[in-house]
Amino acid sequence: MSNIQEEEFRDRIGTIDQEGKRSWVYPKKPSGKLYRYRKLVSYFLLLFLFAAPFVKINGNQFLMFNVLERRFNIFGFPFWPQDFHLFVISMIIGVIFVALFTVAFGRIFCGWICPQTIFMEMVFRRIEYWIEGDRNAQIKLEKQKWNAEKIRKKSLKWFVFFVISFLIANVFLAYLTGSDKLIQMITEGPGQHVSTLIALLIFTGVFYFIYIWFREQVCIIACPYGRLQGVLLDDKSIIVAYDHKRGEGENGRGKIVKNENRAVTGKGDCIDCKLCVHVCPTGIDIRNGTQLECINCTACIDECNTVMNRVGFQEGLIRYASEDEITKKEKFVFTARMKGYTAVLFILMGIFTGMMFLRNDVEATVLRLPGQLYEHKGENISNVFTYKIINKTTKDFNDVHFKLKSPKGEIKVVGASHFTVPKAGTAQGTLFVEINEALLKSDKTKIRLEVYDGDRLIETESTNFLGPRTFN
Repeated sequence: MSNIQEEEFRDRIGTIDQEGKRSWVYPKKPSGKLYRYRKLVSYFLLLFLFAAPFVKINGNQFLMFNVLERRFNIFGFPFWPQDFHLFVISMIIGVIFVALFTVAFGRIFCGWICPQTIFMEMVFRRIEYWIEGDRNAQIKLEKQKWNAEKIRKKSLKWFVFFVISFLIANVFLAYLTGSDKLIQMITEGPGQHVSTLIALLIFTGVFYFIYIWFREQVCIIACPYGRLQGVLLDDKSIIVAYDHKRGEGENGRGKIVKNENRAVTGKGDCIDCKLCVHVCPTGIDIRNGTQLECINCTACIDECNTVMNRVGFQEGLIRYASEDEITKKEKFVFTARMKGYTAVLFILMGIFTGMMFLRNDVEATVLRLPGQLYEHKGENISNVFTYKIINKTTKDFNDVHFKLKSPKGEIKVVGASHFTVPKAGTAQGTLFVEINEALLKSDKTKIRLEVYDGDRLIETESTNFLGPRTFN
């Protein structure tokens, strides 16, 4: 076979045929040691995914991404719009960690941790096996006419998929709006939240479309991570790999022949059963080498080990290994590139930790009202300011008031001088600052205001105070 023919598989993705049409994937039901480990990891992550919006730490939702109100909670730490720099750093840390993990272990995140894969392979696919049967039964069902059996099985599958998609959409909404609001909307009924119900049904439709039809195409076409791994991987990265040295031998792979001595015939250990292809959820042949469609789910490893045990060959023909380990028998090493990513990761984590310790639970902003100059109030000069106080804690501040730290003067708040700032809420308004003209040394004086809750100082803010250019 020529090199051009050997590389034909790279001309198109695994789920598209030569005519450019969708080639539906019917993966064989996986089994084996690694698949059992994947199930345990997946069930733990599913539990985490469904529980995280409803778990609270110090009154804060464990995870929340409220884009509309620009409020985020990550592991119980609240992030407000004023903390956006912290949120950005945390996201960069996540990206660097994934990059480091990919350089070292390939696309293992996709096969073991990614929510898309977990839902597809551990929820929807297992329901499909339960209703329609394994690979051959599904192919047979797809080819048969629309009789009572096919209508019953397809209708049941579509209904169950829709119910689960609706449940996922509700959990997704809990991440976006907060679990308290979700529970409130459920309690009050959909009639009072029609717009939210429409959004919920749209999300349900998106999830339903993905898992009923788009499926593995998300990983192959929509997700950029498959392309990203091509940039990050090298010959030292640990990936799901086929040992072509052992599998092909001198004269290639071949079926098992009775009483054959493969050492004499020069055939490799691969018996060309194609079960590694049948079990692949993205429809690729791992024996062709690293491909962007491979999500490192390890289903082919389990299937190949089962076959090797059955025919009396050693396990590990397909295994976690680097290209250098297969071709040069080199063990895994922590490369300079990995050390560089690790150094950047620790530096960012150090910066993030320091910023978290320096972060205030209360943030006050006092700004001079735009377009307003100073006023004479007898011997005093008066400026008008707007204030905004953000309470990032889970406790109400019931006795909030201002004091002028320097220079000496008087603060007059429009409305009540003592007011409440609710938990995870804000308070804003207008205030006047009056300072004796003799205390102003220039036309722009820096003043400091203190914010108290009762007798407790909760924040200090500085701003500029305008006065006359000349003074007596």
